[in-house]
Amino acid sequence: MSRRAFLPLSLSAALVVPGTMRAVLAADPETAAVAVVQRFYDALLAVMKDAKRLSFDQRYQRLAPVISQTYNLALMSRLAVGPTWPQFSAPQQQRLTDAFARYTIAIYANRFDDFNGERFQVDPATTSGASGVTVRTSLLKSDGEKVALNYLLRQGDAGAWQIIDIYLSGTISELATRRSEFAGVLQQGGADALVKLLEQRTAALHTG
Repeated sequence: MSRRAFLPLSLSAALVVPGTMRAVLAADPETAAVAVVQRFYDALLAVMKDAKRLSFDQRYQRLAPVISQTYNLALMSRLAVGPTWPQFSAPQQQRLTDAFARYTIAIYANRFDDFNGERFQVDPATTSGASGVTVRTSLLKSDGEKVALNYLLRQGDAGAWQIIDIYLSGTISELATRRSEFAGVLQQGGADALVKLLEQRTAALHTG
């Protein structure tokens, strides 16, 4: 993995292949939520281990379906935009969701471009609250550094658990950070300005 600061995506549907979907949905909420995160990590590690022989575009293509299934990107887009979301037209909302999704996937494709023995640990015990179920995990770096990454998951209409927020160091909300970043852009230029910003950031990650 890159030595640059780890940034989750931020970045966050259940990661299951069709044959295992029924098993995950049938499990109790805690087990199902933990399984989503564990499967995501398994897929992410597989890409990391192959990263040296993969281009950015190849990493993006491998991660895109995984992230799109694991994260409720539509809901995350709406929450990141905040209270101005209903003011935008349906086409504007769709462009924002698409741009946010591409940006999220690009973050992972950019950051996870190497493997140096990193490991992920997932705590089987979860915490339930009004907002959903929290799964606590840790990224164990090869130098011994341990980074806490907690995932907030919510069950969708289809019954699948999806990540809707990530807490870096256990407390720093990814969505809250994004909402703060986007507020000024939205105030000055509305939805089109935010789409442009997200597209610019995605392009920069591709070449960075």
